[in-house]
Amino acid sequence: MLEYRPPHMNRFGIAIVVLIALAGCGTPQSAGPDLPPASSAPNVQPGVTPPAEGTPVPPAKVDAGELPEGFPRTVWTESTGATLGVVGQEGGCGKASAEVAEQSAGRVVLILIETTSSTAQMCTMDIRFPVLRVDLDQPLGERTVVLKAEQRKA
Repeated sequence: MLEYRPPHMNRFGIAIVVLIALAGCGTPQSAGPDLPPASSAPNVQPGVTPPAEGTPVPPAKVDAGELPEGFPRTVWTESTGATLGVVGQEGGCGKASAEVAEQSAGRVVLILIETTSSTAQMCTMDIRFPVLRVDLDQPLGERTVVLKAEQRKA
């Protein structure tokens, strides 16, 4: 029995198509509008900085031990110190948000939430880092910021 092979799809042709497809995989992409430029400020990852009007929270005052590996840990205060800014993480069909879980004399616990749909749907495989803000009852002052992450379904 004879097997039909289109002349343009020999092994050499397939190898060229695969190489061309792989060549595009390493192309750098723009960080996107939600990702501020890099800075040498304390407690700031490369490519993720507080806005110009923000004041970075010193690394010693940020407890990010419960965040997943690679999750942003950039925290700052704005205005009079009663607004806390943080970089969240969301992907595909997820939507990032933040909420204050606790405010005491010694610490502020901030939960970084990614909410996804409870129904199955097709989503992109991108990761975004939106800037999130929460208002505190009083300025942060010398309190420690504790960061936690949570996944929720809508």
